[in-house]
Amino acid sequence: MPSLRIRSVETVIVDLPTIRPHKFKSTTIDHQSYVLSRVRTEDGLEGIGEASTPGGPWWGGESVEAIKSVVDTYLAPTLLGHPAARIEAALERMDTVAAGNRAAKACLEMALFDIWGQALGVPVHDLLGGLYRESIPVTWALGAEEADGVSAEAEDKLLSEGHVSFKLKMGAQDPRADCDRVLAVAKALGDRASVRVDLNAAWDEMTATRWLPELEDGGIDLIEQPIPGWNIEGMGRLADRLRTPLMVDESLQSVHDALRVCRHNAGDVFSLKVPKLGGLTRTRKTAAVAEAAGIPCHGGTSIESSIGTAAAAHVYGATANVSFGSELFGPKLLADDVSTQPLTYSDGHLRVPREPGLGVRVDERKLSTYRRR
Repeated sequence: MPSLRIRSVETVIVDLPTIRPHKFKSTTIDHQSYVLSRVRTEDGLEGIGEASTPGGPWWGGESVEAIKSVVDTYLAPTLLGHPAARIEAALERMDTVAAGNRAAKACLEMALFDIWGQALGVPVHDLLGGLYRESIPVTWALGAEEADGVSAEAEDKLLSEGHVSFKLKMGAQDPRADCDRVLAVAKALGDRASVRVDLNAAWDEMTATRWLPELEDGGIDLIEQPIPGWNIEGMGRLADRLRTPLMVDESLQSVHDALRVCRHNAGDVFSLKVPKLGGLTRTRKTAAVAEAAGIPCHGGTSIESSIGTAAAAHVYGATANVSFGSELFGPKLLADDVSTQPLTYSDGHLRVPREPGLGVRVDERKLSTYRRR
């Protein structure tokens, strides 16, 4: 096996258009931005990685501009000369020079896995224990727009693409109007699909205590992070009051957070995301903590392109405890991509790539079109 010592790291910001606006509690996007990393070894191999934040730094604090700066200035220099296959040691090196910055570290770790897989001629999931599932069910995410438009989109995805679960964003309206909106969508879909909601920590605990029972009584099947991430004790109290599963997201941004959530019984489902957890390795470790506590995991998204989605599919597909489906709809929300070939979606599922490494490569022409200058 070649030494795989890292010779160079290049990063670029890419802005890709979406097929429609996507509304969160505090912003609306008509494009999604990414940092792409290209890590090259002395042996001539190139690995690609991606970091994404959903609509900017409002969610986790990192922005693509900051991610690129941290990678270029601090993380990349510490990895030069390091063997790409020594993943844990690479993470330790990056932790030494930069606290936090999880998406930035994930961007590079992803590229290292891509190199390692290519060198061995195996897909990344084989480096993670092998496939547990060959395809992953995909929940289609809907924005915080009005009920009529959201219902129409859900109907289309249900009938034309086989999606049978939908997640609506909340938090952009008054709680009464917001609940009426999502319950109207749930009523329109009836028992043909599962309807879930994500508040992105928009409410305080008192508001959540008042309104979450109405969502539960209206047939909502899953409630994601209604209150701020710091309030793990409050999440525990809400979980105790509800029959509907409560999913943790903003409260779960590290392996250490996973242990705290378990200790406080602060959620029924873990939302995993490769960027927020700092890479594939730490995503697997977080899932292991959940498994030890008997908590299933959901394969979350930061609206990745085909590159980041492929990486997430490898780790979700190789992890038995990711048993609550996924939300890997990112490439289908984009109007264009920077990969040479699309990922395979069928009947509401995503097929895990089988090719060596991540199984996706960069389309140089499209990269030239969409890179930020």
